[in-house]
Amino acid sequence: MASKAAQLVTVTFKNHVSKHRGATGKVATVTVNNERRLNVMNSALMKDFIKTFQDLSMDPELRCVVLTGAGNKSFIGGADISEMYQKDQDGAEAFIRQVSKCADVIRKTPVPVIGRVNGWCLGAGLEVAAACDFRISADTGTFGMPEVRVGLPSVVEACLLPDLIGWGRTRYLLLVGDNLPASTMQQWGFLENVVPLSKLDDAVNDCLDGIVASGPRAVKLQKELITKWERASSREAATEAGAIQFRRAYETKEPQEYMDVTFFKRNKL
Repeated sequence: MASKAAQLVTVTFKNHVSKHRGATGKVATVTVNNERRLNVMNSALMKDFIKTFQDLSMDPELRCVVLTGAGNKSFIGGADISEMYQKDQDGAEAFIRQVSKCADVIRKTPVPVIGRVNGWCLGAGLEVAAACDFRISADTGTFGMPEVRVGLPSVVEACLLPDLIGWGRTRYLLLVGDNLPASTMQQWGFLENVVPLSKLDDAVNDCLDGIVASGPRAVKLQKELITKWERASSREAATEAGAIQFRRAYETKEPQEYMDVTFFKRNKL
């Protein structure tokens, strides 16, 4: 049975991102709307994404946010390669800092954010998922950090991965660039639950029920404290170093050369 907290009404937010509020007003679902392109994130979409979470964070009645992708094929398929292809060093650095802001605004949201992973979760999408408080995936979920395949390092919130899956597995994801199934990512500790796609909403609702049943101030205080625990390390320094490293990748034409071979020619764009 669907959770009462998760019964949804729909409000369109600037086309790129939809914001849904539950019938009780306590739960919001944010949906990345770029289904035709597997919900990849371009600059315009990211601007709306950040604004959506900032607006939600101002709502004192909000108890939880669910983040997902439009359709049943993709959560977030990564950053927009077509846009990154056009960048020089300044543009590349600005773009990757915007990706980082998408993850950071999730971490700064005062209530829990659940990543509802309904398909492809690649690159920037995996970083955004890593920024969620926890992640529930359909068994159709596919995960990867393929940046090296297009001539770029994985940076910014990729620095969250060692704490989630360990250094060795992080190195495998980032240096090899393979895609992995949801079952493996659950074994590695990235996912809290994996269920059939038809049961995904039920699994999310089970979590929502527990959060909504708890003291709202206690939940906010707990998330704030957990964030302080995490930031007692040098995450900010790591994301800053990542943005600079991404800029350095554009010192040569290697990103465009590998994007040509790996992405554009393969997809006949």
